Amino acid sequence: MQDCLFCKIVNKEIPSSIVYEDGEILAFKDINPVAPVHILVIPKRHISSLVDLKEEDETIIGKIYGVINKIAKQEKIAEDGFRVIVNCGENGGQEVKHLHFHLIGGKKLSTKICN
Repeated sequence: MQDCLFCKIVNKEIPSSIVYEDGEILAFKDINPVAPVHILVIPKRHISSLVDLKEEDETIIGKIYGVINKIAKQEKIAEDGFRVIVNCGENGGQEVKHLHFHLIGGKKLSTKICN
């Protein structure tokens, strides 16, 4: 999508701090981190949200979780623990309409989920 922020990052139209990239997945540091490690992991192909996944997307989602595991080890947060969050839709807090996974760690995270 031409007006999608994350598609522009994928296309290198907007700079980002990339921590992982392959043919299907891109991971980069969040510009407003909530923890010492806050990385966004996205499919390069535009998928608007979790509810827009199709059966053929199951493979890429599995691959994304594999990449998250790899990044958690690379960032040295795998052993102590981390959180993976997917916001879906306006009420779920999704601000960018491109499926993305927040990998958050590097400190003790609150167990409180909602306000």
